[in-house]
Amino acid sequence: MMDALPFASSGLYMWLILPLLIFIARILDVSMGTVRILFISRGTKFLASLIGFFEVLIWLLAIGQIMQNLTNVICYIAYGAGFATGTYVGILIEEKLGLGLLLVRVVTNKDATKLIEYLKGADFGVTHVAARGISGKVRVIFTIVRRRNLKRVVEIIKRYNPQAFYTTEDIRHVSREVYPLKKPAQRKHLLRSLRRQRKGK
Repeated sequence: MMDALPFASSGLYMWLILPLLIFIARILDVSMGTVRILFISRGTKFLASLIGFFEVLIWLLAIGQIMQNLTNVICYIAYGAGFATGTYVGILIEEKLGLGLLLVRVVTNKDATKLIEYLKGADFGVTHVAARGISGKVRVIFTIVRRRNLKRVVEIIKRYNPQAFYTTEDIRHVSREVYPLKKPAQRKHLLRSLRRQRKGK
């Protein structure tokens, strides 16, 4: 115990190890805060509360060290850098988790037959209606997807109707299961069948 006290007051600890610990603590608590907000928006109460407990505990430890070392400028820099890095890490975690549902809305004044066909072939549920926009007649396409499938949907939109205008918005609840429902092997079979049909025309 006596050996630990001189080390805690040494230059190595004060100017390197302590700022590094504060930096890591801030990354942890800020990234956890981002995930907690995500769970709150999805209505996952227990996980949000559990993450919030550890988030504030880590924050208290970090701010406690700051208050004990008010003359250490490196600690301030580490605190701010940890906050910025934690925000970035939190966004990455959110993207990787891919939780939640999205409504994708596509508006196009071009023929949307291929786009609708391939969205259905990829086993996404599609609703489309005729509408009128500022430039005349348009086709509006709606599909509800899991967040992790958004990239695939956007790729299909850009491939088969690159000039289409599309928007996405978060959805908290749906009354039925969300597409795609079929297994990956079945989706591949459907896409191959569609391609063969197109080649045979």
